Amino acid sequence: MAITTMTKGDEFAGHPKGLFMLFLVEMWERFSYYGMRALLIFYLVQHWLFSDSEASVIYGAYTALVYITPVVGGYLADKYLGQRKAVLFGAVLLTFGHFFMAFEGDGTLGQDNPMINVFWLALALIIVGSGFLKANISVIVGQLYPRTDVRRDAGYTIFYMGINAGAATASLICGYLGQTYGWQYGFGLAGFGMLIGLVFFVLGKPLLKGKGEAKDPVKLASPVAGLKLEWWMYLAGLGMVALCWVAVQYQDMVGYVLGAFGGALVIYVLYIAVAKLPSEERDRIFAAMFLILTSIIFWALFEQAGSSLNLFTDRHVDRAGVEASMFQSINAIYIILLAPVFAAIWQFLGRRNAEPSTPFKFGLGVVQVGLGFLVLVWGAESVGVNVPTPVIFIFLIYLLHTTGELCLSPVGLSAMNRLAPAHMASLIMGVWFFASATGNFAAGLIASATGAEAVGEESGKQVVLGVYSTVGWTAVAVGVAVLLVSPLIKKLMHLDTLRDEDPGDDLLGGSEVGEPQAAGIHPATRRQD
Repeated sequence: MAITTMTKGDEFAGHPKGLFMLFLVEMWERFSYYGMRALLIFYLVQHWLFSDSEASVIYGAYTALVYITPVVGGYLADKYLGQRKAVLFGAVLLTFGHFFMAFEGDGTLGQDNPMINVFWLALALIIVGSGFLKANISVIVGQLYPRTDVRRDAGYTIFYMGINAGAATASLICGYLGQTYGWQYGFGLAGFGMLIGLVFFVLGKPLLKGKGEAKDPVKLASPVAGLKLEWWMYLAGLGMVALCWVAVQYQDMVGYVLGAFGGALVIYVLYIAVAKLPSEERDRIFAAMFLILTSIIFWALFEQAGSSLNLFTDRHVDRAGVEASMFQSINAIYIILLAPVFAAIWQFLGRRNAEPSTPFKFGLGVVQVGLGFLVLVWGAESVGVNVPTPVIFIFLIYLLHTTGELCLSPVGLSAMNRLAPAHMASLIMGVWFFASATGNFAAGLIASATGAEAVGEESGKQVVLGVYSTVGWTAVAVGVAVLLVSPLIKKLMHLDTLRDEDPGDDLLGGSEVGEPQAAGIHPATRRQD
């Protein structure tokens, strides 16, 4: 394919115009995703009449699958479709999925309502659509710039502002509409937001200047068994929708898949590290695996936000009439405010050779996520279990969780890429995504343990606080242990002999924070023209 030269007329505010189109697409896509996510646990409990425990496990399985599917979506885009067509396909699936969420049926029937099958289909479409879109849109951002372009980091900063803007506004608007006027209004607005994003992406195709296309268009258009290969890829995507439709209904299956495939991946990686790698690369793999296991603990607690913490806010907090789902916007707002502060702190310390190591930052993240729960428990018990918890403690737990995220999330993806040998980079990223999914699934199991709605409000609140106290102290202990062993893990990383074999193969956007695992997966096979 001919390389398209970028001219000054193709730029706006010093960046390619395509960046701002992708900014708008991602903003509306995240608006739809987080708008729906803010309402999901309430929809499960209040409309479909699942118990807290059942709803939490469904929520955990759903979010776990959202983090597995980008591995498949990224692979199919790399190998066959190209990023642009993969994003377009994902956007179409997401639009249908979000609109299907608005079909409620008779709310008095609970799970006997036949529309529940449409609900499962909606979740499956959103899961697979996110897999195709999430894995690839940030990669197109990187393709808009030459590898050595100093504007790349600034471009990703602008792009991830779209993620945060979408996440912050979605919970406020969709949450308010859904809980005040009816589920169909909140979910319908989320679907409308995704439709706007799809329209922007279709109309904005010329602004991409040929970026993100299939690496072999002739092969993609060639017939296979009477059908173009491209259409076989779309059929494979619909096959994934069918699998996810089953998986979200039988959540144990998700746990078994995570356990079996994740365990096999870990064993295989360790086998290669021990049997086939030189000592320094083997040590780096050990360090990467340590960080991956630590991240599971962090995400398992951090992701209580959309499930058990959402329900706790609804039932046990003095919200002064504000809908509970609207508090889901706090994390995104904190990130918008604090991410530049943390970046400046790390740069300030880095210039003085005093920046904490990656393992130390992971330890800080786990300690803070634990402290968040302990602060909430202390605040709730200090005023009395039978008294609504002051809302300031909800702001405090989200503050500590966000500062913990800012310590761990920006360095996680880039650390995987730095520590993995080039020939194992995609494999290590597979383990990272499975770990993220495992953390989300574990979050559902932890939230399930807080489900005590049958024992009365006061006793139920005490059960939740007991679980939060346990996981809080456990996280603090684990985080302190990580801090103590961080010098050893740093030694295993062998940073003094680490060489950048290819400065262009970094995880695109890995140094930015838009959300957990927001950046693209490893682009080893991606064309960067």
